[in-house]
Amino acid sequence: MPYDPDRTAVVVVDMQNGFCHPDGSLHAPASEAAVDEVSELVDRAHEAGVRVVYTRDVHPPEQFEDAHYYDEFERWGEHVVEGSWEADLVAELDVRPDDHVVEKHTYDAFHDTELDGWLSARGIDDLLICGTLANVCVLHTAGSAGLRDYRPVLVTDAIGYIEEADHEYAVDHADWLFGETTTRDAVEFLPVC
Repeated sequence: MPYDPDRTAVVVVDMQNGFCHPDGSLHAPASEAAVDEVSELVDRAHEAGVRVVYTRDVHPPEQFEDAHYYDEFERWGEHVVEGSWEADLVAELDVRPDDHVVEKHTYDAFHDTELDGWLSARGIDDLLICGTLANVCVLHTAGSAGLRDYRPVLVTDAIGYIEEADHEYAVDHADWLFGETTTRDAVEFLPVC
């Protein structure tokens, strides 16, 4: 079923230098490989008049200083620090002035951000979700979208990961519990009237 451009957004999760560039501290080859697939989906969305949202995982240097339990720097090492090259979106993406960029500080792009209000204000119901990492920020953002009554659809061939099993788990879990899955070739947009 084609997606209505007026009610759909492509959500590009964390396609940043720190994750997708070989010099990034959390570089994953599959995330780097997903750049072209994500770019192609974004180009098609722009052509169809579909809104594009980019998320950026950004951490102030002091974010976890007083953490009781949740400390990403302890788990992953220091990464995508606010103001750093690592926190920038990869240069290959066509980020346009009309696109929306959400800065987040956790795995979930809805947690303590304006994303829900931005989508709701524009009447968006369907989210085509791509980006990286499959079983971390992509999965948590998609799950949070489903809990907020959006229709999260993971575009499986435009999602980066560390291990293939991580990708398989995220796709299976999303499809089984709260969302849907598709591929880039299966995504169609209704013509703009």
